[in-house]
Amino acid sequence: MTDVPQRQPVAAHHLLNFIDGRWAPAASGRTRTNRNPADLRDRIGEFTESDGADAERAVAAAATALPGWRALGPIRRAAHLTALGRQLADREEEFAAAITREQGKLRAEARAEVARARAVLEFTAGQARLLGGVTAPAEEDRTFAYTFRRPLGVVGLVSPWNFPLAIPVWKVAPALLSGCTAVLKPSPLTPLTAALLTDAAQRAGVPDGVLNLVQGDAAAGAALVAHPQVAGISFTGSLAVGTAIHTAGAPRLLRTQLELGG
Repeated sequence: MTDVPQRQPVAAHHLLNFIDGRWAPAASGRTRTNRNPADLRDRIGEFTESDGADAERAVAAAATALPGWRALGPIRRAAHLTALGRQLADREEEFAAAITREQGKLRAEARAEVARARAVLEFTAGQARLLGGVTAPAEEDRTFAYTFRRPLGVVGLVSPWNFPLAIPVWKVAPALLSGCTAVLKPSPLTPLTAALLTDAAQRAGVPDGVLNLVQGDAAAGAALVAHPQVAGISFTGSLAVGTAIHTAGAPRLLRTQLELGG
């Protein structure tokens, strides 16, 4: 039997949730083992396993942060996305190593995913000056008709294992640019990459509570869908789970964005 190769240990705080600017374990204290799918001897770490109580705390933090983030305006919000893109560029190898280790991509493909995430951030930041409304002719005299855009509010972002950086960025970037605050619930198979993304957002200056991370499986995701302060859910995954989300949210007219079944 060969020895298990030595790999960079995961920072202790990256095993936790990130809520209101602080790293914290699940309220239950439960954890889940994350292993390298290419070498099951490689135990990446014991990541926190969240439930409804953790989702509740994360939503409360996002709701508290919403007024200040909304008032910041799209131009200044875009500056945070640009700073996040720089974080990804500076830490490309760290992200690529994490993607390869817990998802299984070749290192070249993992680097390409980091590049794609950076491109999404760059594109989204560029939309900041295009978020205006429209003016329209009015039937009544001395009447000015116009529209404007405003954020939905707190949104839940549920991402899959196959693109553990790019898909969360596809969800996080437009949500934050538009003035929403968010709770990210990544796949339990790829928690490390999501933790690194959240860490990078904090280092990029994203204010506390604007982007929160809740690790875990179905219980945390179901709690987000059921929470009355969550105005929208973006989900990428299976048809069965997407159908359940849409059905559960329908009675309260929950906005859903569903990418299902590939």
